[in-house]
Amino acid sequence: MTSPSLDRAGTVLELRAELDALRAEFAVLADRAAVAELIDRYISLLDTQDEHGFDPAWPATVFTPDCRLEFPVGTVEGRDQAAAFHYDRKSRFARTHHLAANYGIRVDGDTARIRIHLVASHVHHDDGPDPDGRFDIGGHSEGEAVRTPDGWRLSRWRFHLMWSDGAGPRPGPDPRALRSSQPRPRPTKGR
Repeated sequence: MTSPSLDRAGTVLELRAELDALRAEFAVLADRAAVAELIDRYISLLDTQDEHGFDPAWPATVFTPDCRLEFPVGTVEGRDQAAAFHYDRKSRFARTHHLAANYGIRVDGDTARIRIHLVASHVHHDDGPDPDGRFDIGGHSEGEAVRTPDGWRLSRWRFHLMWSDGAGPRPGPDPRALRSSQPRPRPTKGR
């Protein structure tokens, strides 16, 4: 173990360099935490954004004005279209429950590349309080977030469907039509 330099100027320079390195590392960690919070906000809003009816304002808390969102059920160009798109797709179900995990976030300056895994359950309107005919899906989302004056916002988001189980949206596309090479859905239980 080496002793600290007794040269005061050298010690101050070493401490300043160490402090600068810690500040840079803290900034990256703070950005990653802010992007993770953005993702959590979006995933939660998938289930709650329309609890009190159509809300055209919520996308401003998540997306950039020029965002591009891609899903097996459609594509959205621009934040102004996001609320109506999400409301329409979710209204096909009585309720939904989305879970995200395995966050991969790489921050590079004012841009962050993101990849998460997602599992979601969708309960049909006629399934009552104890559903046995859910439409469940799993896959991953990837995208990009950018730093804005209002904080981090998603500028690009794409969901890749890897599997599904149960009958899809009513009315809506057959789950088999939502993907190309993934396994076919299993028959719905009891229906």
